[in-house]
Amino acid sequence: MPAPMPPSSVTSEPAILYFGTPVALLSTLNPDGSANLAPMSSVFWLGWRAVLGLAAASQTARNLIDHGEVVINLPSSAMAAHVDALALTTACDPVPDYKAARGYRHVADKFAHAGLTPIPSETVVPPRAAEAPVQLEARIEAMHSLARHDDDLAGKILTFEARITRVHLHESIVMASDPNRVDPDLWRPLIMSFQKFYGLGPQLRPSTLATIPEAVYRSPDVDRARAA
Repeated sequence: MPAPMPPSSVTSEPAILYFGTPVALLSTLNPDGSANLAPMSSVFWLGWRAVLGLAAASQTARNLIDHGEVVINLPSSAMAAHVDALALTTACDPVPDYKAARGYRHVADKFAHAGLTPIPSETVVPPRAAEAPVQLEARIEAMHSLARHDDDLAGKILTFEARITRVHLHESIVMASDPNRVDPDLWRPLIMSFQKFYGLGPQLRPSTLATIPEAVYRSPDVDRARAA
C-alpha cells in the first residue's frame, strides 16, 4: 500500500499563539500593601525557576519590579469560574485607557472578588490562594524586556525569572508513595488555549522520558529554598 499523504497545511497569521498553557494566579503586593491577584498563562518552568511573561503596563509587572516577590498559584480545572471572575478586572486605579477600552474595571480586593481565601506565605510577603492545589512562593531573580530592537514593541512586554522558595501542594494531588512527587493522574490543572478554558485529559500512553527518575532533575534551588 502507498504511504498515506501527510496532512495539508496553510500559511496563517493568528493574532495570538496561545496553543495551550497552564493558568496561573499571580499574587503580588500593591503599592499600598494590599494583595493583588491576577490571572495569566504565559508561564513555564525549568527546574525550580519559572519564567513569567507580562505586559509592562500591568499592575502585576509593576509590583514585581517594586517588590520582587510573588506566589504562583496554579488552579485546578474545577476552579475555572473563580479564575474567570478576575477576567477584565485590574488593580490599576484609574484604569488605563487601553484596558478601559477593552472593558476592564478596577477591583480593589481581588481575592474576595474571585471567592478565594488569602493565607500567609512562609518565605515571601504576598499571600497564597488556599483553594489552589499548587502554591509556589518565589522571588524575582531577573527581568528582561522583549523586542528591545523593535520600535513598536520595545518596553511593552517583560519576562521575569522567578526562583521558587517554597512549594505547597494539596494532599489530594501528592503521590501516595512519595510526598515529594505530584501524581499526574490526580492533578488536573486549568489550561488556557486561545482564550478558552480546558482541563487535562487522561494519560494517552506511557512516556519514554518517565524511565528517567525525577530525582535526576533535582535543582540546587531546592537546597536554597530550604534555607529561605
